[in-house]
Amino acid sequence: MADNESVECITEHERILQEIESTDTACVGPTLRSVYDDQPNAHKRFMEKLEVRIRNHDREIEKMCNFHHQGFVDAITELLKVRADAEKLMGQVTDTNRRLQDAGREVTAQTEEVIRCRIQQRNMTTTVERLQLCIPVLEMYSKLKEQLESKRYYAALKTMEQLEKVYIPRVSRYRFCQIMAENLPKLREDIKDISMSDLKDFLESIRKHSDKIGETAMKQAQQHRTFNSVVQKHDSGMGYTKPVYSLNGRTPTQHNGLAAEEGGDRETFENYYRKQRKKQARLVLQPQSNMGYGYPVNRLFDLLFEIRDQYNETLLKKWALVFREIFELDNYSPIPVETEEEYKSVISRFPFHDAEIEKQDFPKKLPMSQSVPQIYVQVKEFIYASLKFSESLHRSWTEIDDMLRKSTNLLLTRTLSGCLQNLIKKPHIGLTELVQIIINTTHLEQACKYLEDFITNITNVSPETVHTTRLYGLSTFKDARHAAEGEIYTKLNQKIDEFIQLADYDWGMPESDGQASGYLMDLINFLRSTFQVFTHLPGKVAQTACMSACKHLSTSLMQMLLDSELKQISMGAVQQFNLDVIQCELFASSEPVPGFQGDTLQLAFIDLRQLLDLFMVWDWSTYLADYGQPTSKYLRVNPSTALALLEKMKDTSKKNNIFSQFRKNDRDKQKLIETVVKQLRSLVNGMSQHS
Repeated sequence: MADNESVECITEHERILQEIESTDTACVGPTLRSVYDDQPNAHKRFMEKLEVRIRNHDREIEKMCNFHHQGFVDAITELLKVRADAEKLMGQVTDTNRRLQDAGREVTAQTEEVIRCRIQQRNMTTTVERLQLCIPVLEMYSKLKEQLESKRYYAALKTMEQLEKVYIPRVSRYRFCQIMAENLPKLREDIKDISMSDLKDFLESIRKHSDKIGETAMKQAQQHRTFNSVVQKHDSGMGYTKPVYSLNGRTPTQHNGLAAEEGGDRETFENYYRKQRKKQARLVLQPQSNMGYGYPVNRLFDLLFEIRDQYNETLLKKWALVFREIFELDNYSPIPVETEEEYKSVISRFPFHDAEIEKQDFPKKLPMSQSVPQIYVQVKEFIYASLKFSESLHRSWTEIDDMLRKSTNLLLTRTLSGCLQNLIKKPHIGLTELVQIIINTTHLEQACKYLEDFITNITNVSPETVHTTRLYGLSTFKDARHAAEGEIYTKLNQKIDEFIQLADYDWGMPESDGQASGYLMDLINFLRSTFQVFTHLPGKVAQTACMSACKHLSTSLMQMLLDSELKQISMGAVQQFNLDVIQCELFASSEPVPGFQGDTLQLAFIDLRQLLDLFMVWDWSTYLADYGQPTSKYLRVNPSTALALLEKMKDTSKKNNIFSQFRKNDRDKQKLIETVVKQLRSLVNGMSQHS
């Protein structure tokens, strides 16, 4: 038994030793504890076993060391041999590093010198570039000084202009350029003073030689007049029929490029020159005391001006007929252009520019109708005709310009405006034509600035002149456009009334048909197609027209429901009417015209919707309880409106329920209706007393 226990103990000790050898040292504690938990004195035998195991391991370690000892000795010997070579190599590396450092110092010095030279070279290049920018400025300024010294003031002004607009802005950051820019206004003022002095001297000199100057001028004028008459006869003989109007040898289309650049200084000199020449003319034409002439000719000029006004009135009447004919022949549809030649033909007669349309392929359509370029051409022809008479009055260019602008204003604000107003009111002008008229007036309004430029090109009078009359075409076309918009709203409402007159409700029907009325669906289809045409209109016009139509439709339906001639309405008729209002609301929510926010358009039917909901749900308790509160579900239902409709349904209930007194539910319903009627009447009476 003891032997068995000894064998088991030895086996257990072997297992523990294996666990100690193979287990992490942190987990050895439980293993060692099992030694002490075993049989008495077992730990001694375990220690003996452990000593034996240690000795075995020592022997194995010794054998392994003896096995590798010779190799270790050989490695140490080899390492000692390498040590001498390493010391030799270290010496060579140190010597190489010293020689490399000596050579690198020279390279570093040369590199720093190269860098310094490169920086100097870059600075020199930059300086040359800056000088190349500055030298032209200095040369132009030097040229300006030379021109001033040589009294070539016109050339000096041109040089100043080049300095200010071209040269100085390039190098404006340099101080010398700022000094130049500050000196230029002073130099310009000096030129003005010198020029004024020279002008005075010139006027003084021509005063002495006015007789010879006048004689020469009259001879040249006579020669010029004779030459013009010969040219006109020659042109008429050659069959040239295009009217060419000239003023002192200049055609209306000629335009002096310098006129637009001349400012107040030129006007000052011109005014001074004219004033002094008028004084000299008065001195020259002053009659001597012993002469038989000096009769006043003011009446003659007044007569000429009166004739001019009458002539303009005749022209206005003539062009009124022209405008009416143009409007009558217009088809009021966009101009189709099939080819590039047709497109150029249109824009040659009317100033139209649209980048989007220009990108489109042919064939394409221009937004305005045929009357727009025709009207524009006829306005220019009117200006030519008015000019033909004004040029014979021998007035100044400024006065002629003013005459032309005033005549054109009369043509636009009176003649053309009247023709447009008459056109808009004609019965055959429908919604499509009114839309096209609005588009036409928009393009004619935009073309007014080109008419002003056209007059400026004729007279060479700058539009910035103080007394220049502006064209009033903008207000003319705006007024016509507003009139057309109002006519659109009116005709649209009239068309809605025509559809509503086709309504044929059976107000006593027991129940609805389950679908909307035919007349209403036709009306909604008409509105959809109409508002598709409105896509070319300005956004606010289309939105206003759509809102106006929805409000008018809602009001008309409400009036139909509350018509005093309608005495009885059944619940089935109310349900049918509700289906029609639902279609109206669906149309409003479908955004027939873009630009409305949220349910803005649907609010046009809010009164009808709340009234019908009240009767469809029969929610009188809620209506009476919440009446007068801002959060009421039926806030838009007026008590008088609800009472009027309920009275109609009350009469129907009495008629259809002859034996209602024998049925309790019907009697309760009648009592409820009568109670609600009394409460509504009290609300209506309270409102009337309060008002």
